[in-house]
This record gives sequence, C-alpha cells and structure tokens, in this order.
Amino acid sequence: MGTENRFLITLLSACNFVIGMGAFVVIGLLSPVEQALGVTTAKAGYLMTVYAIAYAILSPLLVSWTGALGRRRVLAIGMGLFGLGALASALAPGIGWLYAARVVMAAGAGMFTPVSAAVAAGLSAPEERGRVLAAVVFGLTLAQVFGVPTGSWVAYTFGWRVAFWLVLALAVVALWLVWTRVPRGLRFQPVTLGDLGKVLRNGLVMGAVLFTASFLGSIYVLFTYFQPLLSDTMGFGRDGITLALLVFGLGAVAGNVLGGFMADRIGPVRTLVVLCLAQIVILPVFSALPMPQWLLFAVIFVWSVCGWSFMAGQQLRLLGLAPQSASVVLALNAAAIYVGSAAGSAVGAQVLHLTGPGLLGVAASIAMLATLGHILWSHRAATLSSRTSKAPG
Repeated sequence: MGTENRFLITLLSACNFVIGMGAFVVIGLLSPVEQALGVTTAKAGYLMTVYAIAYAILSPLLVSWTGALGRRRVLAIGMGLFGLGALASALAPGIGWLYAARVVMAAGAGMFTPVSAAVAAGLSAPEERGRVLAAVVFGLTLAQVFGVPTGSWVAYTFGWRVAFWLVLALAVVALWLVWTRVPRGLRFQPVTLGDLGKVLRNGLVMGAVLFTASFLGSIYVLFTYFQPLLSDTMGFGRDGITLALLVFGLGAVAGNVLGGFMADRIGPVRTLVVLCLAQIVILPVFSALPMPQWLLFAVIFVWSVCGWSFMAGQQLRLLGLAPQSASVVLALNAAAIYVGSAAGSAVGAQVLHLTGPGLLGVAASIAMLATLGHILWSHRAATLSSRTSKAPG
C-alpha cells in the first residue's frame, strides 16, 4: 500500500475516533444527565437506544441514496451532520431535544463510518484487508481509550454539556481535514436503493450481518449500564468510573489489533466462535461484584479485548460473502452494531428494573450463548449454499 493510501486510512481512523467519542460518550454521562435533566437512569440510557435505532434505520438508506456521489463529499456531509447533532446536544433544554439531537448525530455517523470502511477495503489488497479494516476501526476503539473516559471526566467536572462541546470542536477539525485532505473524485462502484433491496432479500448475507447485532447486543445488556453497576456495587464515583472506562478502552485497542491478526491468520469464522466462547465465560463475573479493584480492572480489560476483537473478522467475512456490494453490506453491518446496542440496552433496562444490576452479567452471558448458536447456524447455512451452487446442475 502506498504512502498516500496509508495517510488516507490514518485520517479516516482519526475521524472515526471523533465518531466513536460522540456515539459512546453517553455511557459515562448517564448520572450527570439524569441529575441535570431530572430523568430516570433508564430514560437517560435511552440516549444510547435512540442513537442506535436511528443509526440502524438511516445508515443503509443514506449510504444507498448517496451511492453515486464522490466519497469525499459523502464523508464531509456525514461529518457535518454529526457535528450539527453535537451542537444541538450541547444546547438541548430537555431530554426530548437531546433525543432528537442524537438522531442527527446517528445520521452523520451512519454515512461516515461504513463509507470510510468501504474506501479502505477498496484501496487495499485482499490479503491486507483484515488489517486495513482493523486500522480504520482503530479510531472507534481509540475513542474508548481516551474519548469516552475524557468525556466522562469532563461531564462530572464541568457538566455534561461541555462533553458535547468537546465533541463538536473535534468534529469541526475532522470536517476540515476530510474536505482538504481526502482526494477529489474518489469513487467506487455506485450503489443504489435497488442494491440495498437485493442485499436485504439475501437471507444468507443478512443472517451473517445480524451476527453483529447478536454479538454486540449481548455485550450491551451489561455495558449500557456499566456506570450505574459500578457505582452501586463498587462505590465508584467520577475517578473510579473514568479509570474503569480507560481500562476498557485499553482493552479495546488491544482487541482491535488482535482481531485483525486473528482474522488474517485463522479466518473470520473461527475468530468469531472463539470470541463468543470467551464472552460466555467472562460476562457472569460481573454478577459477582463487588471484588478487589485490581481483579475487576483485569476482568474489564480481558472482557474488552474479547469484545473489540470481533469487528475485523466480521467485516472480512461479510466482504467474502458479498464482495460486489461492499458499501451496502458494510453499511448494514454498521447499522447492525446499533441494532444490537439498542436491543441490548432495552434488555438491560428490563433486567435492571426487575432484578437490579446484580444479574446483568448473567443475562448478558445467556444472550451470548444464543449468539454462539447464531454464528454456527449462519456459517453452516453459508457453507451448504456454497456447496449447492458449485454442484453440477
């Protein structure tokens, strides 16, 4: 890969850092938002759910509608919308306004992230795609290391609105970089709403896409309410929550690198099966809190490594199943991230309401067991279909 392409992938990764920070910063803001706006923890948690649902619906539609435009223009429009949503969030007078602002942010992110992944895949050789896709997603994982903990600390110290002002400032810089540094005329095979319809009607591809929702949905049963869980069971305040999120972010970076390596070495399906098994074992540990802090942080790190290792393998698997529809499939995969987080958040809210935080880990592990069945079924169906299509007619 040439120097120019490496720079472009680094730039896209940096922009995805901004997207990741703005998307997930609310995980560390639930208590400040709850106190400032006078809402319940569950209603504050819906900030993630609303974003997730909006992303899931809007991302594939917007990517398809803009399929004939140059990639630079689409990336700029997406980052511009994201920044506009951050501005509206910072100015929100109440929870309803904040929900609407999150929809605008989701629309922008839903355009930017899948298109950035499609650009990276289109510029890389097949044998490098696992690592290149991991590099683009690295910005999202790096946001877990610095962006989310920083936003949480800022929210506790200066107020939750300041965290969104910070996201806005970063989005403005990212927009300028996209417009001035991404080459003009960067185009790939145009996609349309018809292409989206074809992929949506392909049961095998959609079954594979929805694995993303299953996997992350299981994790978000716990992760959406991670902050109140640690506050209730470990007595963590601002500094403890920030440190826990920092450890989670460090694990995300390690997992991102490990996931690209595993996908290239042992293949995407084996990678995903191993990660499911690891999550099934780890998640119930969070139902055993409290525990010594050093042990908790070790568990958080390993949990994050095993969670964030999945994306490169999943994207590589999807590109193998539908290489001719890369942009649409990656957009649907990105949408599935938020379908999963929305579903997981909703399940977590019910568990929290019915039993309290103590059973969140167990509930998430049960959900992950179903996810393991999903990947095994999906892979078997794809294998049988491939054999049938190759059989002499």
